Amino acid sequence: MFDFYSDTKTKPTMAMRAATLSAVVGDEQKDEDPTTLELCERVAALLDKESAVFLPSGTMCNEIAIRVHTNPGDEVICERTCHLVNYETGGPAAISGIMIHAINGENGIFEPAQVSDAIRPNSRYMPKSRLVCVEQTANLGGGAIWPQIKIRGVAQAAKDAGLATHMDGARLMNAAVKSGIQAAFWTEGYDSCWIDFTKGLGAPIGAVLAGSAEFIGQAWRIKQQIGGSMRQSGIIAAMCLYALDHNVDRLADDHDLAALIAARVSALDHVVNVLPVDTNIVIFDLSEDAPDAASLAAALKADGILIGAFGERRIRIVTHLDVDSTAGNALCQSLEKHLSIDSQSR
Repeated sequence: MFDFYSDTKTKPTMAMRAATLSAVVGDEQKDEDPTTLELCERVAALLDKESAVFLPSGTMCNEIAIRVHTNPGDEVICERTCHLVNYETGGPAAISGIMIHAINGENGIFEPAQVSDAIRPNSRYMPKSRLVCVEQTANLGGGAIWPQIKIRGVAQAAKDAGLATHMDGARLMNAAVKSGIQAAFWTEGYDSCWIDFTKGLGAPIGAVLAGSAEFIGQAWRIKQQIGGSMRQSGIIAAMCLYALDHNVDRLADDHDLAALIAARVSALDHVVNVLPVDTNIVIFDLSEDAPDAASLAAALKADGILIGAFGERRIRIVTHLDVDSTAGNALCQSLEKHLSIDSQSR
């Protein structure tokens, strides 16, 4: 089975697992786990922030950041298709008691002027605009990389209005590798940011949230409160350190494979739209006379290939370290079998 559903489906290699055997561990809650401390220090330096905290998931990074930056009744500005809006089960409302002001971007990316337009006037009748969030890369935008001028401009528009800024950096390292621009450049101007180790970096668990020392101090309190603090977390932090040392540069392989898949998909008879492929995500739409997305996913599963149905006629394919060119070719052959005109006439 070749699994292109998501880069979250990666499994730790034997070498990554072996890294846990020599990990020096201690009680994380007492700052006694040297492996976890090393990971946090390295990520803080990577993102050019004062401090960082290790968390079980990227969703927890987002939710803790919102909780620290806002007060109940405040409003957070973000793009309508982002993870925060669609895949965190209403966490911002449930955990922080805040409202979401979702704006429409293009492939998950919005303009600085849209931020300015979305900010509420100072009125006792309205929620207070408090935080602007961006997602780098933009998942449902096809893994789109924010242009430098826009991501900086959004941060500046927020700062000019006295708002805090947060970056969901689940796939930030994909942007850094593809652009050749260091991660710290992308996070400049953002009060908090994080990277995820469970996607293209191949670890089974873990994300690191970074920001100022004061921010991380508050984040630690929320981490403790909602049950995110651990004990000998160096066992899993060791795999994240392995990922930093071995799995960052190889993200370029995923980008190359995604580009090849997108080129072949674009030529198919029943594909009407392929989003620009910046990194490792291929999103395309099916024509009205093609099978719907769920049916196509079921047909490919029967061929031993997993893909994602993200709407009635939208498909998402994600490349990662567990799928290679052989898997990519098998995927494309299966798509060609089910989406060519000849296949529909049989």
